This record gives sequence, structure tokens and C-alpha cells, in this order.
Amino acid sequence: MNADFLSIDVTRRCYRYEHDRKEGFPLDLFSFNREESVKKDGPLARRMTPRSLDEFVGQEHLVGDNKPLRRIIEEDLLSSLMFYGPPGTGKTALARIIAATTRAQFARVNAVTAGVKDLREVMDAAGKLKGGWGRKTILFIDEIHRFNKLQQDALLPAVEEGLVYLIGATTENPFFSINPPLLSRSLLFTFESLSPEEVKKILLKALSDEERGLGKYKVKFEAEALEYLAQISEGDARIALNALELAVTGLSGLPVKDDGSPLSGTVTLRQVRDAIRRRNLKYDPGGDYHYDIASAFIKSVRGSDPDAALYWLARMLKAGEDPLFIARRLIISASEDIGNADPQALGLAVAAAQAVLQIGLPEGRIPLAQATAYLASAPKSNAAYLALEEALAEVKNSSSKRVPPHLRDASYKGAAKLGHGQGYLYPHDFPGHFVPQYYLPEGMEGKRFYHPSEEGREKEIRQRLSLWRSFKGQDGE
Repeated sequence: MNADFLSIDVTRRCYRYEHDRKEGFPLDLFSFNREESVKKDGPLARRMTPRSLDEFVGQEHLVGDNKPLRRIIEEDLLSSLMFYGPPGTGKTALARIIAATTRAQFARVNAVTAGVKDLREVMDAAGKLKGGWGRKTILFIDEIHRFNKLQQDALLPAVEEGLVYLIGATTENPFFSINPPLLSRSLLFTFESLSPEEVKKILLKALSDEERGLGKYKVKFEAEALEYLAQISEGDARIALNALELAVTGLSGLPVKDDGSPLSGTVTLRQVRDAIRRRNLKYDPGGDYHYDIASAFIKSVRGSDPDAALYWLARMLKAGEDPLFIARRLIISASEDIGNADPQALGLAVAAAQAVLQIGLPEGRIPLAQATAYLASAPKSNAAYLALEEALAEVKNSSSKRVPPHLRDASYKGAAKLGHGQGYLYPHDFPGHFVPQYYLPEGMEGKRFYHPSEEGREKEIRQRLSLWRSFKGQDGE
């Protein structure tokens, strides 16, 4: 079964749970088997899982002094919780800490392999515990975003009735991946990527810990190698610890002594790079990082920072993003953020998209870089975009207005008898190809939607429109 405590003999498990607590044995979230909880041969990242809040590193905004999540854990304040954040930031570790401190029974379900049947069995067992022993159950669901709507709906009655307290861990935005009724009944806590200093602290602890870590190897780490590992892990402690273990035990090049005595030596930057080999970038083309990095890319273009824009472009390309997705974002930005301040921006963005379509990658990255640098460096104006939004709002919020007779189609036979086109002045027949004339519906004369900025070419447009409006007796601005 996916939940370890699912057992016909629930009573026996309750007795064993109480016995282990009184004897001081570690209580593991995934199994109440004490031998499994103290295994020494698991991956380093698992062995170094913090056993208490004192050992936990990072997420000070959640577990610092007097922070709400810390109070929930220390005071055993049961509530349904949702942990959202990147991998390797401590979501499961905090769930394990709750398992070791709470007076409630714990069950774990992995959303990758579990189904509705498994959930119902959990609910049945929780009902027996609550009815027969008065014990509450906390159900931890790892990767809860992988549950479909039906599976999530199956949880709702038990959560509403207080039969189980849910702790869900997800790397996907819960507002998109979790059913609103379930999310509304849970306290949401957002985990952040660990800082390089926090990752470094975790690595140093693993290097010195002789019981659970790599202290027995007596190795030293070059400061440059440790810094590199802390930076390249991108805030993911699991990645950092796995690479550390591989560097020390697999690729370190340290001699193994025949007498079994501890190894010793220094791990270099080259050895760490060999251990990592291929960087595991945090980027999922279908997940939050996809949209977060794309957002950072466009905001850097909009913010006129070509260096940042090119960095995010490189991140997307390195992670295997579809180059046409990037090109489409540039086309949108060329119109939305630059517009008529530099009319050439749109043409260059479209040309870059066509170039990518023609030549593909890897060469297609070059026109993408050219367009990115140009758009980020161009003068900015969203005046045309705002004008459209204002015009759309006007259309939505006001009644439909008739087209003025002089603007109606007069190309067909009989149009003149209807008065269509009468009084229309053809601008090309006048000096400067302009003649004062009204084009908006009756009652909207002088209405303004487009307000050109003072940036780039739009400054010239602003001056020209001001002159033409003055000919109509309107305010030039």
C-alpha cells in the first residue's frame, strides 16, 4: 500500500507508535519501523534530513522565531497545510519534523502511484483511529498536484469533517493545480529556494557529520569547489547533497586504504565539476519555472536591461525551451512595450521568428539574441496598447453608436440615394494630405484614446497629432 499505516491491525500500530515515542525512537513519516528510520545506507540527502527545527536550514520567513509555521509545529496546532515551493527546499523535511513531534498518527500517500481506492482506505483507517482511540490522523501527500480533480475531490469530505488533517507538498502553483475548495480549507505556506549561504551551511554539516554524513572520510573541500557547488545547485539542497556525495565517494580520486581506515584528502573544483557533469537546471517547460523565467525575460526587455534579458534568454535556451515560444514573446513585447516609440522593433521581432523557423537551432539563437538586445535597448512606449484597452472599455461600457453618414460605404450602386459618403472630404485632395474632419460617432467628438509618449519616434507622432488636432479647434495634447 502507499500509506504505510494502512493495516488491518490498526490497534497494534497505535501501541507501537506510543511505545516508540516513550522510548525516544525517531518517528519516521513514511514508516513507523525504527530500523528503517535510522538506516545508514540511504542517499546522503535522505540521511541528512533534519530531525528537528534546530537542524532545519532556510525558510526563516516560515520557521523563524514566532513565525506561524514554527508555532504550528512546536505547539502541535493541527490544521490542514499546503507546502508550495521548488524541489529541495525543505517541504518534506518539515513534514517529517511534524511526524516526529505531533501526537497525531501519520500516513503518507505518494500522488504518483496512489488512487482513489488508496485514499478511501486511509479515510477508513483514520475513522477507526478517531472513533476507537480518539487519535487524529495527519495525511501527507507528496506531489499532490499530480492528483486529478476526482482524486482531490475524494479528499474533501474527510478534510471538511476533520477526519484527517492534510499536508500537501507541491512544486506547482497551487492556485492552478489544487482544487479551490481543498485549497481554501488549507493554510498555504510558500517555500523559497535556498540561498547559496544556506546551501553551503548544509554541505558543511554533511561533511562534518560522522554519524549520518561524510565525516568519516575526513576530506577537505577547496573553498572554490564548495562555493561552486552551492551556486550551481540553484537553491536545491537535494541536488547539492547528491553532488557532494558523488564528489567525495565516487569521483574524488581519494585512495581507499586496505586497513579500512578513513580516507583523507582534498576535493577540488575539477572533481566537483566531474561529479555534476550536466547541470540540472530548474526549468520545466510545462510548469511554473517555465512561466516564471519567461516572465523575467519579458520584464527585463520591458525594463530596458539587455544584460538581464540575454541571461534569461540563455536560461531558456539551455533548458530546451521552444525557440518559437521565445520569438512569439518578443513579437508581443515589440508591440506592447515599444510600439511606435520604435516601429522597427516589431519588424525585427517578426524577422527573428521567421529566421528561427527557417534555420532552427542552434543557429536560431543568434537572431533571437539580436532581437532581444535590440528590443531591450529600444525606447519604450505602451501608448498604443493602452489606447486599444481604453477603446475596448468604451465599446464594452457604452451603447453601440451609428457610423456617421459621411464615413459609410459609398462604393455600391444606390449608396448615394441613402446619403452614404455625402460630405466626406478626401484628405489627399488637400495640402499636406490632411483636412479637418470628424471620424468618431456623433457625441464622441474630441474623445482621446491614443496618447503618444515623448519617447523615440513617438515624440514626432505626438507633435504631428497636436498640430492636426489644433486645426480641428481641439486641444493639441
